[in-house]
Amino acid sequence: MTAPLRRYPLGPEWPRADHIDLRVWAPDHDAVELVLAGQRHDMTADAAGYFRATVPARPGMRYGFRLPDDGRVYPDPASRWQPDGPEALSALVDLTYRWTDADWPGLTWRGQVLYELHVGTFTGAGTWAAAAMELPRLKSMGVTAIQMMPVAEFAGRFGWGYDGVQWYAPMHAYGTPADLQHFIDRAHALGLGVVLDVVYNHFGPAGNFLPRFARSCVASRHRTEWGEGLDFDSACAGGMRDLVLGNVAYWVREFHVDGFRIDAAHALVDTSPEHIVAAITRVARAAAAPRDVIVIAEHEPQHAALVRGVDAGGMGLDGIFNEDLHHSMRVALTGVRDGYLCDYHGTSREWLAAARFGFLFQGQYYQWQSHRRGAPALDVPARHFVGFLENHDQVANSSTGRRLATLTSPSWWRALSALLLLGPWTPLLFQGQEWGATAPFRFFADHSDELQRAVAEGRRSFLGQFPRMQATTAAPDVGPDAFAASRLELPPAADAPLARLYRDLLTLRREDGTLGQSSVRLEGSTLGERTLALRFAGAVPASDRLLIVNLAPDLDIAAIPDPLLAPPGPGGWRVQWCSEDPRYGGGGYPSVVTDDTMVAPGHATTVFAPAAS
Repeated sequence: MTAPLRRYPLGPEWPRADHIDLRVWAPDHDAVELVLAGQRHDMTADAAGYFRATVPARPGMRYGFRLPDDGRVYPDPASRWQPDGPEALSALVDLTYRWTDADWPGLTWRGQVLYELHVGTFTGAGTWAAAAMELPRLKSMGVTAIQMMPVAEFAGRFGWGYDGVQWYAPMHAYGTPADLQHFIDRAHALGLGVVLDVVYNHFGPAGNFLPRFARSCVASRHRTEWGEGLDFDSACAGGMRDLVLGNVAYWVREFHVDGFRIDAAHALVDTSPEHIVAAITRVARAAAAPRDVIVIAEHEPQHAALVRGVDAGGMGLDGIFNEDLHHSMRVALTGVRDGYLCDYHGTSREWLAAARFGFLFQGQYYQWQSHRRGAPALDVPARHFVGFLENHDQVANSSTGRRLATLTSPSWWRALSALLLLGPWTPLLFQGQEWGATAPFRFFADHSDELQRAVAEGRRSFLGQFPRMQATTAAPDVGPDAFAASRLELPPAADAPLARLYRDLLTLRREDGTLGQSSVRLEGSTLGERTLALRFAGAVPASDRLLIVNLAPDLDIAAIPDPLLAPPGPGGWRVQWCSEDPRYGGGGYPSVVTDDTMVAPGHATTVFAPAAS
């Protein structure tokens, strides 16, 4: 039959119900043989090193590719389904799904509240089906988009997902591809978006057979902390770019994802005219049209060029993670300045700088790395920076993986939770944070004994940067016990104090009209080393808001000579909200404001509104 048109450069596609069209990139070989349900089929090569065959087939059949140098049958690097794990044969699957989200518009960046979850530990069952049951709770709390940790097929029974090896195959331990489609369809029905964490900077150490097909997929000239980088910019890079960009379009079209979080974008080294990160963003938007998608990046050097427009020399992303803000708030909450926290002081000056300008380091000398860090970002609106108190890395970057709420006082945790959720950045929550989960989140993986020991030793070496952990000489447990300990316990009732706090904060952010990302002028002042004042200037004085974060003792701010504290009109201020409200487990707060007395409660965040509003 005539070679059918394809939607994606690589992997299996169904040109009609009873035939499969398979295409694999194998430039290292002169011949590749398809083995489908035990039957061998020749494949046709082209000049670019791609092999293709179209043969009769049906869903459920297992297949692989026989390479001539060793005669072994390998699974498809672009497999859509690996029900027995990454080292077994691939399975054909029909991805046709009866979607109910035709009216879903997708996601635009302004106003998002992100919620990071790990499917395997978010519920006791650790599946998409179980996670779907929790979506109404997240919606009612005020979350707008789920950010799933990576779900591409990886080796072992459990893991974080950042060692994926078959980027097109949803992880079999979490359910079937249809289960993932249903999870996203259900999210859309509730008004929730789903953003997928993707890892395009390296492959995992087990189950990765792509180098057997194409050694040129890696680039020894580009080193990463995980070993050789991937090749996106040589004369042989076409296959890797096809693999990545086809994968982006695949997740959008077949699973209706609403965007991507690009892991360690700094490790995607590319000197091409169009950087692969910019290409990912372009392809995601084109594949989703007319729906909207969002693209976020983790970028350790924190270069704001990622979120500038392409016309301005940027890459056109929507958001970038602000590690600086996290580090400062963590130091404030714990007093610990170990390791990469050593350059932060946890002061109101740092919080104010983050609220106004995003990154704290924009080219200054960075003691921890012994060189300058960052690049100018003064022109980037605050909403493009993703702020967080917890995420998977920051919780797990300790020997015990304890949650931050268990390492600080309840009052301070409530106060900085309020700063996170009412500030001008885009907030991200980590699973369980919204109700004060105490279950740790630890690093875990499942490999052969030898590789497991190496992974544990690597983890021990990484944690050695923290002086408080250097007394721990044994490699940490990263196996089944660490995985089991990281599973969330059942959430409490909706009226539990912290759950109510987070729900009320997100309601305030969404409905107030001035706080958060509203198009208002934001000014700020430091009233003390641990006391911050943010003035959100509304369209009219009656819509002004004054937010005071005070981790120091009670402070009467009525007569402080700072114009940001001045009332917006003759009626003065009133207390609109306070984190020390007894409903949240607080000890109460002074609610009366007079001309000569206006107390910002200690160890609390308070929102003041015009008395006449």
